[in-house]
Amino acid sequence: MRRLAIFAVAIGLAGSSAAWSDPKAASLDPAAAPAGTYVLDKSHASLTASLSHMGLSHYTMRFDVLDASFTYDPKAPEASKVQASVDANSLDVGVPKISAKFAREFLAGDESPRITFTSTAIIYSGNHGTLTGDLTLRGVTRPVTLDVTFNGTGAGLLGGHRMGFSATGDIKRSDFGSKAWLSAVGDDVHIVIEAEFQKK
Repeated sequence: MRRLAIFAVAIGLAGSSAAWSDPKAASLDPAAAPAGTYVLDKSHASLTASLSHMGLSHYTMRFDVLDASFTYDPKAPEASKVQASVDANSLDVGVPKISAKFAREFLAGDESPRITFTSTAIIYSGNHGTLTGDLTLRGVTRPVTLDVTFNGTGAGLLGGHRMGFSATGDIKRSDFGSKAWLSAVGDDVHIVIEAEFQKK
């Protein structure tokens, strides 16, 4: 009976795999990606931020709700326009009560729940470049530059076309009016982004 159950599961898996494509290795050539609008695959994206905690650790937190999109033309990648938004109240430090408290005190999540980024310039060389844009946090808008790596482009498991990027950047939270606990919690914030986008 057990063998019959295992055989049935195997048949089921084999049948379902027919719906999945067998993607080739991602291309590192940005020109291989078709033109169009790309939207964030939220199940394959992360945004983390770290800062000094009392000089003892680089305390790291993440945001659970984010979205982004960009237009792309392989003939003029520097003309791409990137839009991104983050729910300030989705800050996650591992303890829900503390997460909510920090979102209010550090990010003014009750007054300005939406963090946004709009690109203004892209400079690239090969698979690396910089992305500059206006970051609005706590209702304050300032220019921010991210270092970006293009990880590749190719077909997704369920079809469609994808592009993947990694990005890092640094800001001073006090530049955006976040001055809570500055004597114990660092002013310099290091941002790390991992993102996959799928063509609409």
